[in-house]
Amino acid sequence: MKIPDPLIERLRRSQRVAVLTGAGVSAESGVPTFRDAQTGLWARYDPAELASPEAFRANPTLVWQWYAYRRSLVEAAAPNPGHLALADLERRIADFTLITQNVDDLHRRAGSRNVVELHGNLFRYRCFDDDTPVELVTVPQDAPPRCARCGGLVRPDVVWFGEWLPPQAWRTAVAAAERCDLFLCIGTSGVVRPAADLPLIARSAGAYTVEINIAPGALDGQLDLHLYAPAGQLLPAMMSAAFGDAA
Repeated sequence: MKIPDPLIERLRRSQRVAVLTGAGVSAESGVPTFRDAQTGLWARYDPAELASPEAFRANPTLVWQWYAYRRSLVEAAAPNPGHLALADLERRIADFTLITQNVDDLHRRAGSRNVVELHGNLFRYRCFDDDTPVELVTVPQDAPPRCARCGGLVRPDVVWFGEWLPPQAWRTAVAAAERCDLFLCIGTSGVVRPAADLPLIARSAGAYTVEINIAPGALDGQLDLHLYAPAGQLLPAMMSAAFGDAA
């Protein structure tokens, strides 16, 4: 796969790199995107109707079981070559921030360390009533447990429709976009805001901005370079072209 020379040169001399990843990266590991049609017992449900505070208040058991199902899909998946290439890139860059909209923890499983999770993590939990973190030694599958501090129901630590992004995560992401000299936007449709604003923030601050996706999306024509191919193919080729054999 031919990697454009400007991207190779930028990779070789960049000191500050920020990356935004979306569902397309994890889809290559077999993790269904949030908007994919549901299967089996969940085929009659719209995910958007299960991922909200209102849905949890109305039927916490149903929502909890749906997230247990989602966790089972992620647990059966493994990081793909795209995840691994980004972990390799982090080892080569002095200032590297990986910002992800994914909640599946596959970046960390691939070896990435400086990960900013804009939408939370399926494998973390917090109290629905007081919004404080909850550690679960055993995670029940059938119904949400109670918070040991206040007795409130425990929920997944993910961002639902109608909720704000975690403030510290967003501040960290914006700061990385503003200071980077290279920004890679990978596997995201570019329609979910405010995450989709990050590559535009980076470009306004002077960074070289690159979109890597399987097809044009909402950011098409707005960044410096657009490459259309699966991340699991393009990212390893990019690393090989810029640095030779992967570390």
